[in-house]
Amino acid sequence: MSEQSPAGDTREEYADALPEYAERVLEVAERIPPGRVMTYGDVAEWLEEGGPRQVGRVMSLYGGAVPWWRVVRADGVLLPGHELRALAHYRAEGTPLKEAARSAEGHLPRIDMRRARWDGGTGAVGHT
Repeated sequence: MSEQSPAGDTREEYADALPEYAERVLEVAERIPPGRVMTYGDVAEWLEEGGPRQVGRVMSLYGGAVPWWRVVRADGVLLPGHELRALAHYRAEGTPLKEAARSAEGHLPRIDMRRARWDGGTGAVGHT
């Protein structure tokens, strides 16, 4: 997410200005159930187009209008600069987390990718 994200707007208000690929990425982000996540690469694979960097760029520019915290890094590290906001969302949604080791900088947890990752299937709602 960046300063350029229209965080207070709904996607419908600026959908006409979105490139088609960005619209598709944001649609996938909206489908991810609360408490679950997909990686940037997962989204690109789901779309069969682009790659993790392209998805990350879309989320950086336009992700403020969708549940951006559900599209994550593959290692489960919280989005730099948005860690506390994302963590509040994860805790509210019950997203599985791994507590950080005391040696970890800032002692912030990571997403438990094994348990939180969503494969996009219709029967994949909720935690396993």
